[in-house]
Amino acid sequence: MATPQNVMPGDLVTAAKRITEREMATYAERTTGSQAATERARKVMPAGVPSSFQAYDPWPVVVKHSSGSRMVDVDDNEYVDYDMGFGALFAGHMHPAVRAAVQAQLDHGTLYVTPCELNAEVGELLAERYGFPMWRPTNSGTEATMDAIRLARGVTGREKIVKVEGGYHGHHDEVMISNKPSLDEAGPADAPHSVPQSAGITAGTIADVIVVPFNDADALERALANDDVACFIVEPVMQNIGICLPQPGYLDAVREITERHGTLLIFDEVKTGITAGYGGATNQLGVRPDLICLAKSIGGGFPVGAFGGEAEYMDLITSGKVLHLGTYNGNPLVMAAVKATLTEACPRPVVEETVARNHRLVEACQAIIDRSGIPAHTVRFGAKGCITWAPRPIENYRDYKATDFDLAFAQWIHGINRGVLLPPGLDEQWLISVMHDDVDAMRYADVFAEFVDELTA
Repeated sequence: MATPQNVMPGDLVTAAKRITEREMATYAERTTGSQAATERARKVMPAGVPSSFQAYDPWPVVVKHSSGSRMVDVDDNEYVDYDMGFGALFAGHMHPAVRAAVQAQLDHGTLYVTPCELNAEVGELLAERYGFPMWRPTNSGTEATMDAIRLARGVTGREKIVKVEGGYHGHHDEVMISNKPSLDEAGPADAPHSVPQSAGITAGTIADVIVVPFNDADALERALANDDVACFIVEPVMQNIGICLPQPGYLDAVREITERHGTLLIFDEVKTGITAGYGGATNQLGVRPDLICLAKSIGGGFPVGAFGGEAEYMDLITSGKVLHLGTYNGNPLVMAAVKATLTEACPRPVVEETVARNHRLVEACQAIIDRSGIPAHTVRFGAKGCITWAPRPIENYRDYKATDFDLAFAQWIHGINRGVLLPPGLDEQWLISVMHDDVDAMRYADVFAEFVDELTA
């Protein structure tokens, strides 16, 4: 895809930096309350935020209210929220059905630490929706992937795991490897090094994690050659580097290779479990893993996760060979939210309608790109979409690293000053929730068009 005939790529970067300089000054002026709130928080909290993902320059937007598809910050700036809790709010901010279910449950208590009938009801709903008969609830996506990996090790008696370079599966030690490594440390593209994301991860843990590139079945075959790998954990559609789709045949090859080597295949559907369409990416793409991990949007805004699989694997928990514990697991308040999300807020017709709305937004953005000839492209999967600043679709982490972050940052800061709230990671994706209407959705395209017009003027 060519850039405009009268604008060279270097000129676009120069224009992007000029836009960024102006918009950073505007951001500072309109978010003085957020700055003050962040400075206060920094005195008692590292970086002034409860999660390091929420820290970004010059300071994060500090929110005081959310409803439906919108949020309001402490400076009374209103935003159409396309971040939606890093993809956790497909039901929108406080969907009426979720609110009513939680309110009703409050009259009966929030924590029993003994089973409630909602546990079985939610398990049945998950089994129907995703096709796996046995489930255990957790409190987050991190817990879901952590417990699924432990279960895979228990099933196979093996210790090593394989993950994809650039893939994010939570913040437990085994998966905080090569999430977004520096290319100086990352090693060969076809045999990446295992690079810890953080200090505090033991050398033994690093040695047990083999890293492979996405969309490279041959690399996976080599990684499993010694038949000593417990599991391959992968997002069927990568969503830590924008949206990176599996190439035709890749997931089928992954399924065949893992089965042949006795390695369990874990699909991390924390981000795609509802947003991909009914039944998640597993059912949309037609490749069935051994274990599946869910979280984020299944809770309608409440903290929850779950992992599921066939009885032959999950029965290791029944027998006590593999332990799965947690005081807040399956607490009735969150189970009420999950039930309402699955049955009332996000049933199949609503999911399909929302996915279609997102597709219209993506098509509008692609039309802007096509008219302008800028070196970018759109990617969509279900109710999520993104604009990646590269002329061709990316297939793996190394492709992603070649994208233009000056352009991406300029688009982000331009948008946030016009009420378009996107994740601060710049390389993540938007989510259209069931509470975004057509006007909300297309607001993104309108602001993107303004940015492109100025960029290419």
